[in-house]
Amino acid sequence: MEATPTQSSRVAGRVPLLMACVALLVTPLAGQARPRNEAPAPTLRQFGNAIEALARRVSPSVVQILVTALGSSGPSQGTGVLERQRLIGSGVIVDPTGFIITNAHVVSGAERVRVALTLGPTAAGGGGLPLVGPTLDARIVGFDVETDIAVLKIDTTGVPAMPFGDSDRLRKGELVFAFGSPAGLANTVTMGVVSSVAREIDPQRPVVYIQTDAPVNPGNSGGPLADADGALVGINNFILSKSGGSEGLGFAIPSGIVQFVYRQLRSRGRVHRGIIGIRAQEITPELAEGLGLARTWGLLLDDVAPGGPAEASGLAIGDVVVAMNGQPVGSLAEFGATLTLRNVGRTVRLDVFRGTKPLTLEIPVVERRDSLDRLLGAVDPERNLVRRIGVVGIGIDSATASAVPGLRLPSGVLVVALAGYAGSVESGLIPGDVIHTVNRTRVTSLDDLRSALRDLKVRDAAVLQIERQGVFKFLQVEIE
Repeated sequence: MEATPTQSSRVAGRVPLLMACVALLVTPLAGQARPRNEAPAPTLRQFGNAIEALARRVSPSVVQILVTALGSSGPSQGTGVLERQRLIGSGVIVDPTGFIITNAHVVSGAERVRVALTLGPTAAGGGGLPLVGPTLDARIVGFDVETDIAVLKIDTTGVPAMPFGDSDRLRKGELVFAFGSPAGLANTVTMGVVSSVAREIDPQRPVVYIQTDAPVNPGNSGGPLADADGALVGINNFILSKSGGSEGLGFAIPSGIVQFVYRQLRSRGRVHRGIIGIRAQEITPELAEGLGLARTWGLLLDDVAPGGPAEASGLAIGDVVVAMNGQPVGSLAEFGATLTLRNVGRTVRLDVFRGTKPLTLEIPVVERRDSLDRLLGAVDPERNLVRRIGVVGIGIDSATASAVPGLRLPSGVLVVALAGYAGSVESGLIPGDVIHTVNRTRVTSLDDLRSALRDLKVRDAAVLQIERQGVFKFLQVEIE
Protein backbone atom coordinates (compact mmCIF):
# COMPACT_ATOMS: atom_id res chain seq x y z
CA MET A 1 0.00 0.00 0.00
CA GLU A 2 1.37 3.43 -0.94
CA ALA A 3 2.04 5.78 1.98
CA THR A 4 -0.06 8.92 2.28
CA PRO A 5 1.69 12.34 2.37
CA THR A 6 1.07 12.53 6.13
CA GLN A 7 2.53 9.08 6.68
CA SER A 8 5.52 9.89 4.48
CA SER A 9 6.28 13.10 6.38
CA ARG A 10 6.06 11.28 9.72
CA VAL A 11 8.48 8.61 8.50
CA ALA A 12 10.83 11.16 6.97
CA GLY A 13 10.88 13.15 10.20
CA ARG A 14 11.98 10.11 12.17
CA VAL A 15 14.68 8.82 9.79
CA PRO A 16 17.61 10.97 11.03
CA LEU A 17 16.80 10.13 14.66
CA LEU A 18 16.49 6.43 13.94
CA MET A 19 19.70 6.29 11.86
CA ALA A 20 21.62 8.03 14.59
CA CYS A 21 20.30 5.75 17.30
CA VAL A 22 21.22 2.64 15.27
CA ALA A 23 24.71 3.99 14.66
CA LEU A 24 25.23 4.76 18.33
CA LEU A 25 24.13 1.25 19.31
CA VAL A 26 26.21 -0.76 16.81
CA THR A 27 29.49 1.19 16.70
CA PRO A 28 30.59 1.99 20.27
CA LEU A 29 33.96 0.23 19.97
CA ALA A 30 34.77 1.91 16.68
CA GLY A 31 34.13 5.28 18.34
CA GLN A 32 36.62 4.44 21.10
CA ALA A 33 39.36 3.62 18.56
CA ARG A 34 38.90 6.80 16.49
CA PRO A 35 41.87 9.25 16.59
CA ARG A 36 41.29 12.50 18.47
CA ASN A 37 41.29 14.64 15.31
CA GLU A 38 38.82 12.50 13.38
CA ALA A 39 35.46 14.13 12.61
CA PRO A 40 32.31 12.78 14.28
CA ALA A 41 30.27 10.21 12.37
CA PRO A 42 27.81 11.74 9.87
CA THR A 43 24.91 9.96 11.54
CA LEU A 44 25.74 11.65 14.85
CA ARG A 45 25.60 15.02 13.11
CA GLN A 46 22.29 14.03 11.56
CA PHE A 47 20.97 13.16 15.00
CA GLY A 48 22.00 16.56 16.37
CA ASN A 49 20.62 18.38 13.35
CA ALA A 50 17.30 16.54 13.67
CA ILE A 51 16.94 17.56 17.33
CA GLU A 52 17.84 21.15 16.51
CA ALA A 53 15.27 21.22 13.70
CA LEU A 54 12.61 19.83 16.04
CA ALA A 55 13.41 22.47 18.67
CA ARG A 56 13.14 25.23 16.05
CA ARG A 57 9.77 23.91 14.92
CA VAL A 58 8.21 23.46 18.37
CA SER A 59 9.67 26.41 20.33
CA PRO A 60 7.56 29.18 18.72
CA SER A 61 4.43 27.46 20.10
CA VAL A 62 5.82 27.34 23.66
CA VAL A 63 5.00 30.27 25.96
CA GLN A 64 5.96 31.44 29.41
CA ILE A 65 3.06 31.96 31.84
CA LEU A 66 3.57 34.91 34.23
CA VAL A 67 1.11 34.88 37.13
CA THR A 68 0.42 37.46 39.81
CA ALA A 69 -1.47 35.97 42.75
CA LEU A 70 -2.04 36.28 46.47
CA GLY A 71 -0.30 33.61 48.51
CA SER A 72 1.11 32.85 51.94
CA SER A 73 4.66 34.00 52.61
CA GLY A 74 5.02 31.37 55.33
CA PRO A 75 4.98 31.53 59.14
CA SER A 76 5.39 34.94 60.69
CA GLN A 77 4.98 35.16 64.44
CA GLY A 78 2.89 31.99 64.30
CA THR A 79 0.56 33.14 61.52
CA GLY A 80 0.65 33.02 57.71
CA VAL A 81 0.92 36.39 55.92
CA LEU A 82 -0.76 36.89 52.55
CA GLU A 83 1.31 38.79 50.02
CA ARG A 84 1.32 39.32 46.27
CA GLN A 85 3.44 36.66 44.56
CA ARG A 86 4.80 36.39 41.05
CA LEU A 87 4.94 32.85 39.67
CA ILE A 88 6.25 31.41 36.41
CA GLY A 89 5.01 28.39 34.50
CA SER A 90 4.81 27.18 30.94
CA GLY A 91 2.14 26.72 28.30
CA VAL A 92 1.61 25.79 24.68
CA ILE A 93 -0.38 27.46 21.90
CA VAL A 94 -2.80 24.96 20.34
CA ASP A 95 -4.85 27.27 18.10
CA PRO A 96 -3.65 30.15 15.85
CA THR A 97 -6.39 32.39 17.28
CA GLY A 98 -4.62 32.47 20.64
CA PHE A 99 -5.86 29.52 22.72
CA ILE A 100 -3.24 28.20 25.14
CA ILE A 101 -3.13 25.12 27.37
CA THR A 102 -1.34 25.05 30.72
CA ASN A 103 -1.81 23.45 34.16
CA ALA A 104 -4.69 24.57 36.37
CA HIS A 105 -2.35 24.82 39.35
CA VAL A 106 -0.20 27.33 37.43
CA VAL A 107 -3.05 29.88 37.24
CA SER A 108 -5.04 28.90 40.34
CA GLY A 109 -5.93 31.97 42.39
CA ALA A 110 -4.39 34.30 39.79
CA GLU A 111 -5.16 38.02 39.95
CA ARG A 112 -3.48 38.58 36.62
CA VAL A 113 -2.14 36.23 33.96
CA ARG A 114 0.29 37.29 31.25
CA VAL A 115 1.83 35.26 28.47
CA ALA A 116 5.32 35.81 27.05
CA LEU A 117 5.35 34.72 23.42
CA THR A 118 8.33 33.29 21.56
CA LEU A 119 9.81 34.85 18.44
CA GLY A 120 10.66 32.46 15.61
CA PRO A 121 14.14 31.74 14.19
CA THR A 122 13.77 34.47 11.54
CA ALA A 123 13.36 37.12 14.23
CA ALA A 124 16.36 35.63 16.02
CA GLY A 125 18.57 36.41 13.06
CA GLY A 126 18.13 33.17 11.16
CA GLY A 127 20.86 31.25 12.92
CA GLY A 128 19.74 31.14 16.54
CA LEU A 129 16.95 29.44 18.40
CA PRO A 130 13.71 31.40 19.03
CA LEU A 131 13.84 34.29 21.49
CA VAL A 132 11.43 35.59 24.13
CA GLY A 133 8.90 37.89 22.44
CA PRO A 134 6.14 40.28 23.54
CA THR A 135 4.11 39.79 26.72
CA LEU A 136 0.31 39.88 26.46
CA ASP A 137 -2.50 39.76 29.01
CA ALA A 138 -4.45 36.49 29.00
CA ARG A 139 -7.88 35.56 30.29
CA ILE A 140 -8.77 32.20 31.79
CA VAL A 141 -11.32 30.45 29.58
CA GLY A 142 -11.74 27.62 32.08
CA PHE A 143 -9.87 25.14 34.22
CA ASP A 144 -10.43 21.60 35.47
CA VAL A 145 -8.97 20.75 38.87
CA GLU A 146 -9.36 16.96 38.51
CA THR A 147 -7.12 16.75 35.44
CA ASP A 148 -5.12 19.93 36.29
CA ILE A 149 -5.73 21.48 32.88
CA ALA A 150 -6.46 25.17 32.18
CA VAL A 151 -7.23 26.97 28.93
CA LEU A 152 -6.15 30.59 28.38
CA LYS A 153 -6.92 33.07 25.59
CA ILE A 154 -4.80 35.95 24.32
CA ASP A 155 -6.16 38.62 21.99
CA THR A 156 -4.10 37.93 18.91
CA THR A 157 -4.23 35.79 15.78
CA GLY A 158 -1.77 34.07 13.52
CA VAL A 159 0.35 32.68 16.34
CA PRO A 160 2.12 29.33 15.66
CA ALA A 161 0.08 26.44 17.08
CA MET A 162 1.45 23.02 18.02
CA PRO A 163 -0.51 20.08 16.58
CA PHE A 164 -1.95 17.41 18.86
CA GLY A 165 -0.32 13.98 18.70
CA ASP A 166 -1.80 10.62 19.66
CA SER A 167 -0.69 9.63 23.17
CA ASP A 168 -2.40 6.25 22.73
CA ARG A 169 0.32 5.33 20.19
CA LEU A 170 3.24 6.10 22.50
CA ARG A 171 5.44 3.16 23.45
CA LYS A 172 7.90 2.60 26.27
CA GLY A 173 11.40 3.63 25.17
CA GLU A 174 10.20 6.16 22.57
CA LEU A 175 12.10 9.46 22.40
CA VAL A 176 10.27 12.49 23.81
CA PHE A 177 11.20 16.13 24.38
CA ALA A 178 10.09 18.37 27.27
CA PHE A 179 9.74 22.10 26.52
CA GLY A 180 9.16 24.95 28.95
CA SER A 181 10.70 27.36 31.41
CA PRO A 182 12.38 25.39 34.22
CA ALA A 183 13.37 27.76 37.03
CA GLY A 184 12.11 30.59 34.81
CA LEU A 185 14.65 29.87 32.05
CA ALA A 186 12.55 30.34 28.90
CA ASN A 187 12.80 28.29 25.70
CA THR A 188 14.38 25.20 27.24
CA VAL A 189 14.24 21.73 25.71
CA THR A 190 15.34 18.44 27.29
CA MET A 191 15.35 14.92 25.84
CA GLY A 192 14.51 11.54 27.29
CA VAL A 193 12.46 8.44 26.72
CA VAL A 194 8.99 7.28 27.71
CA SER A 195 9.46 5.27 30.90
CA SER A 196 5.79 4.23 31.13
CA VAL A 197 2.78 5.00 28.95
CA ALA A 198 0.06 4.67 31.61
CA ARG A 199 1.42 5.35 35.07
CA GLU A 200 -1.13 5.41 37.89
CA ILE A 201 -0.23 7.73 40.78
CA ASP A 202 -3.50 7.97 42.72
CA PRO A 203 -6.00 5.11 42.24
CA GLN A 204 -8.82 7.40 43.40
CA ARG A 205 -8.24 9.91 40.59
CA PRO A 206 -9.30 8.94 37.05
CA VAL A 207 -6.06 10.22 35.48
CA VAL A 208 -3.09 8.29 34.14
CA TYR A 209 0.25 9.85 33.22
CA ILE A 210 3.09 9.46 30.77
CA GLN A 211 6.24 8.89 32.79
CA THR A 212 9.47 10.18 31.26
CA ASP A 213 13.11 10.60 32.26
CA ALA A 214 13.41 13.80 30.17
CA PRO A 215 14.61 16.34 32.78
CA VAL A 216 11.63 18.32 34.08
CA ASN A 217 11.94 20.92 36.85
CA PRO A 218 9.75 23.52 38.60
CA GLY A 219 8.65 25.97 35.89
CA ASN A 220 8.15 23.23 33.29
CA SER A 221 4.57 22.75 34.53
CA GLY A 222 2.09 23.30 31.71
CA GLY A 223 4.67 23.02 28.94
CA PRO A 224 4.41 20.50 26.09
CA LEU A 225 5.89 17.02 25.87
CA ALA A 226 6.65 16.42 22.18
CA ASP A 227 7.28 13.23 20.24
CA ALA A 228 9.93 12.85 17.52
CA ASP A 229 7.53 14.40 15.00
CA GLY A 230 7.16 17.56 17.08
CA ALA A 231 3.54 16.76 17.97
CA LEU A 232 1.98 17.41 21.39
CA VAL A 233 1.67 14.06 23.19
CA GLY A 234 1.45 15.39 26.75
CA ILE A 235 1.38 18.38 29.11
CA ASN A 236 4.18 18.34 31.70
CA ASN A 237 2.54 18.20 35.11
CA PHE A 238 4.75 17.25 38.06
CA ILE A 239 7.86 15.40 39.24
CA LEU A 240 8.67 13.00 42.05
CA SER A 241 11.83 14.24 43.73
CA LYS A 242 13.53 14.25 47.12
CA SER A 243 15.80 17.13 46.12
CA GLY A 244 13.14 19.33 44.49
CA GLY A 245 14.85 19.02 41.09
CA SER A 246 14.72 16.47 38.30
CA GLU A 247 15.62 12.93 39.31
CA GLY A 248 14.35 11.25 36.16
CA LEU A 249 10.74 10.89 37.37
CA GLY A 250 8.66 13.35 35.35
CA PHE A 251 4.96 12.96 34.60
CA ALA A 252 2.84 14.40 31.81
CA ILE A 253 -0.91 14.36 31.19
CA PRO A 254 -1.54 12.34 27.98
CA SER A 255 -2.72 14.33 24.95
CA GLY A 256 -5.83 12.16 24.66
CA ILE A 257 -7.06 13.51 28.00
CA VAL A 258 -5.72 17.02 27.34
CA GLN A 259 -7.52 17.35 24.01
CA PHE A 260 -10.86 16.21 25.46
CA VAL A 261 -10.64 18.62 28.42
CA TYR A 262 -9.47 21.48 26.16
CA ARG A 263 -12.45 21.10 23.84
CA GLN A 264 -14.88 20.93 26.76
CA LEU A 265 -13.42 24.00 28.48
CA ARG A 266 -13.31 25.97 25.24
CA SER A 267 -16.91 25.20 24.26
CA ARG A 268 -18.60 24.97 27.69
CA GLY A 269 -16.25 26.50 30.23
CA ARG A 270 -16.21 23.29 32.27
CA VAL A 271 -15.79 19.54 31.85
CA HIS A 272 -18.76 17.19 31.65
CA ARG A 273 -17.95 13.70 32.92
CA GLY A 274 -19.72 10.38 32.69
CA ILE A 275 -20.68 7.81 35.33
CA ILE A 276 -22.34 4.39 35.37
CA GLY A 277 -22.80 4.15 39.15
CA ILE A 278 -20.09 1.81 40.42
CA ARG A 279 -17.16 1.78 42.84
CA ALA A 280 -14.32 -0.63 42.15
CA GLN A 281 -10.80 -1.61 43.16
CA GLU A 282 -7.96 -3.48 41.51
CA ILE A 283 -7.79 -7.18 42.37
CA THR A 284 -4.80 -8.29 44.42
CA PRO A 285 -3.70 -11.88 45.07
CA GLU A 286 -4.93 -11.49 48.65
CA LEU A 287 -8.38 -10.35 47.50
CA ALA A 288 -8.59 -13.17 45.00
CA GLU A 289 -7.64 -15.76 47.62
CA GLY A 290 -9.88 -14.41 50.37
CA LEU A 291 -12.96 -14.07 48.16
CA GLY A 292 -12.30 -17.18 46.09
CA LEU A 293 -12.22 -15.23 42.83
CA ALA A 294 -11.64 -17.08 39.58
CA ARG A 295 -9.36 -14.25 38.32
CA THR A 296 -6.33 -12.67 39.95
CA TRP A 297 -6.54 -9.55 37.78
CA GLY A 298 -9.26 -7.10 36.74
CA LEU A 299 -11.50 -4.77 38.74
CA LEU A 300 -13.68 -5.93 41.62
CA LEU A 301 -16.98 -4.06 42.05
CA ASP A 302 -17.24 -2.88 45.67
CA ASP A 303 -20.58 -1.15 45.18
CA VAL A 304 -23.30 -0.61 42.58
CA ALA A 305 -25.47 2.49 43.06
CA PRO A 306 -29.17 1.69 43.50
CA GLY A 307 -31.17 2.81 40.49
CA GLY A 308 -28.05 3.73 38.50
CA PRO A 309 -27.20 2.66 34.94
CA ALA A 310 -24.96 -0.20 36.13
CA GLU A 311 -27.63 -1.77 38.32
CA ALA A 312 -30.29 -1.34 35.63
CA SER A 313 -28.01 -3.11 33.14
CA GLY A 314 -27.40 -6.10 35.45
CA LEU A 315 -24.07 -5.37 37.16
CA ALA A 316 -23.83 -6.53 40.77
CA ILE A 317 -21.53 -6.15 43.78
CA GLY A 318 -18.73 -8.73 43.56
CA ASP A 319 -18.62 -8.85 39.76
CA VAL A 320 -15.13 -8.76 38.23
CA VAL A 321 -14.68 -6.50 35.18
CA VAL A 322 -12.01 -7.82 32.80
CA ALA A 323 -12.59 -5.83 29.59
CA MET A 324 -14.28 -2.67 28.28
CA ASN A 325 -15.29 -2.43 24.63
CA GLY A 326 -13.20 -5.51 23.91
CA GLN A 327 -10.01 -4.13 25.48
CA PRO A 328 -8.59 -5.75 28.65
CA VAL A 329 -8.81 -3.41 31.64
CA GLY A 330 -5.58 -2.03 33.01
CA SER A 331 -5.36 0.05 36.16
CA LEU A 332 -8.38 1.49 37.93
CA ALA A 333 -7.24 5.02 37.04
CA GLU A 334 -6.95 4.15 33.35
CA PHE A 335 -10.38 2.48 33.37
CA GLY A 336 -11.89 5.50 35.14
CA ALA A 337 -10.32 8.03 32.77
CA THR A 338 -11.54 6.19 29.69
CA LEU A 339 -15.01 5.70 31.10
CA THR A 340 -15.61 9.19 32.50
CA LEU A 341 -13.84 11.34 29.91
CA ARG A 342 -14.29 9.55 26.59
CA ASN A 343 -17.67 7.87 26.76
CA VAL A 344 -20.17 10.45 28.04
CA GLY A 345 -23.50 9.80 26.33
CA ARG A 346 -22.34 6.50 24.86
CA THR A 347 -22.90 2.87 25.78
CA VAL A 348 -19.95 0.76 26.90
CA ARG A 349 -19.66 -3.01 26.70
CA LEU A 350 -18.20 -4.63 29.81
CA ASP A 351 -16.98 -8.22 29.98
CA VAL A 352 -17.37 -9.46 33.55
CA PHE A 353 -17.15 -12.65 35.58
CA ARG A 354 -19.76 -13.46 38.20
CA GLY A 355 -18.02 -16.27 40.01
CA THR A 356 -16.89 -18.48 37.12
CA LYS A 357 -19.70 -17.38 34.80
CA PRO A 358 -18.72 -14.93 32.01
CA LEU A 359 -21.18 -12.14 31.14
CA THR A 360 -21.21 -9.31 28.62
CA LEU A 361 -23.33 -6.30 29.57
CA GLU A 362 -24.14 -3.01 27.80
CA ILE A 363 -24.20 0.01 30.14
CA PRO A 364 -25.12 3.60 29.19
CA VAL A 365 -22.70 6.26 30.45
CA VAL A 366 -24.72 9.19 31.80
CA GLU A 367 -23.45 12.66 32.63
CA ARG A 368 -22.30 13.20 36.20
CA ARG A 369 -24.30 15.91 37.89
CA ASP A 370 -22.38 18.17 40.26
CA SER A 371 -23.71 21.06 42.31
CA LEU A 372 -23.63 23.54 39.41
CA ASP A 373 -25.41 21.05 37.16
CA ARG A 374 -28.15 20.65 39.75
CA LEU A 375 -28.55 24.42 40.05
CA LEU A 376 -28.64 24.81 36.28
CA GLY A 377 -31.33 22.15 36.09
CA ALA A 378 -33.43 24.15 38.55
CA VAL A 379 -33.33 27.47 36.66
CA ASP A 380 -34.87 28.72 33.44
CA PRO A 381 -31.92 29.41 31.09
CA GLU A 382 -33.83 32.20 29.33
CA ARG A 383 -35.13 33.84 32.51
CA ASN A 384 -31.72 33.60 34.20
CA LEU A 385 -29.75 34.71 31.14
CA VAL A 386 -27.68 37.89 31.49
CA ARG A 387 -27.32 38.58 27.81
CA ARG A 388 -24.92 41.51 27.96
CA ILE A 389 -22.13 39.41 29.47
CA GLY A 390 -23.23 36.02 28.04
CA VAL A 391 -23.85 34.06 31.25
CA VAL A 392 -26.63 32.20 33.01
CA GLY A 393 -26.69 33.25 36.65
CA ILE A 394 -28.54 32.77 39.91
CA GLY A 395 -28.67 34.93 43.02
CA ILE A 396 -26.76 33.63 46.05
CA ASP A 397 -28.87 32.63 49.03
CA SER A 398 -28.44 30.11 51.86
CA ALA A 399 -29.41 27.25 49.52
CA THR A 400 -27.13 28.14 46.62
CA ALA A 401 -24.16 29.16 48.80
CA SER A 402 -23.46 25.47 49.47
CA ALA A 403 -22.67 25.06 45.77
CA VAL A 404 -19.63 27.34 46.16
CA PRO A 405 -17.29 25.81 48.76
CA GLY A 406 -15.20 28.38 50.64
CA LEU A 407 -17.39 31.33 49.60
CA ARG A 408 -16.01 34.39 51.40
CA LEU A 409 -18.92 36.76 50.75
CA PRO A 410 -22.28 34.92 50.83
CA SER A 411 -24.09 37.20 48.37
CA GLY A 412 -23.93 38.18 44.71
CA VAL A 413 -24.71 36.33 41.48
CA LEU A 414 -23.32 32.85 40.83
CA VAL A 415 -22.40 32.04 37.22
CA VAL A 416 -23.80 28.54 36.60
CA ALA A 417 -23.19 28.36 32.83
CA LEU A 418 -22.02 30.29 29.79
CA ALA A 419 -24.63 31.21 27.21
CA GLY A 420 -24.63 29.10 24.07
CA TYR A 421 -23.97 32.11 21.84
CA ALA A 422 -21.26 33.49 24.12
CA GLY A 423 -18.36 32.75 21.77
CA SER A 424 -18.49 36.43 20.75
CA VAL A 425 -18.67 37.70 24.34
CA GLU A 426 -15.18 38.01 25.81
CA SER A 427 -16.30 38.25 29.43
CA GLY A 428 -13.57 36.08 30.96
CA LEU A 429 -16.14 34.65 33.39
CA ILE A 430 -16.30 30.91 33.99
CA PRO A 431 -18.92 28.72 35.73
CA GLY A 432 -18.48 28.92 39.49
CA ASP A 433 -17.53 32.61 39.53
CA VAL A 434 -19.54 34.87 41.85
CA ILE A 435 -20.15 38.48 40.75
CA HIS A 436 -20.15 40.94 43.66
CA THR A 437 -19.93 44.41 42.04
CA VAL A 438 -20.16 46.16 38.65
CA ASN A 439 -18.08 49.34 38.50
CA ARG A 440 -18.21 49.40 42.32
CA THR A 441 -22.01 49.04 42.39
CA ARG A 442 -22.99 46.23 44.76
CA VAL A 443 -24.74 43.26 43.18
CA THR A 444 -26.92 40.96 45.30
CA SER A 445 -29.40 39.63 42.72
CA LEU A 446 -29.95 39.12 39.00
CA ASP A 447 -32.06 42.32 38.92
CA ASP A 448 -29.15 44.23 40.49
CA LEU A 449 -26.75 42.83 37.90
CA ARG A 450 -28.99 43.62 34.94
CA SER A 451 -29.67 47.13 36.29
CA ALA A 452 -25.95 47.85 36.70
CA LEU A 453 -25.26 46.68 33.15
CA ARG A 454 -28.33 48.27 31.51
CA ASP A 455 -27.01 51.83 31.33
CA LEU A 456 -23.62 50.83 29.93
CA LYS A 457 -23.07 51.39 26.22
CA VAL A 458 -21.27 48.95 23.92
CA ARG A 459 -17.52 49.08 24.67
CA ASP A 460 -18.01 51.13 27.84
CA ALA A 461 -15.58 50.23 30.62
CA ALA A 462 -17.14 47.54 32.81
CA VAL A 463 -15.17 46.12 35.71
CA LEU A 464 -16.64 43.31 37.77
CA GLN A 465 -15.43 42.29 41.18
CA ILE A 466 -15.71 38.53 41.25
CA GLU A 467 -14.82 35.73 43.62
CA ARG A 468 -13.15 32.67 42.09
CA GLN A 469 -12.12 29.73 44.27
CA GLY A 470 -12.01 31.91 47.37
CA VAL A 471 -9.96 34.68 45.71
CA PHE A 472 -11.31 38.16 44.89
CA LYS A 473 -10.46 39.55 41.48
CA PHE A 474 -11.32 42.63 39.35
CA LEU A 475 -12.26 41.56 35.83
CA GLN A 476 -12.71 43.88 32.87
CA VAL A 477 -15.40 42.62 30.50
CA GLU A 478 -16.73 43.52 27.07
CA ILE A 479 -20.32 44.70 26.89
CA GLU A 480 -22.50 43.52 24.01
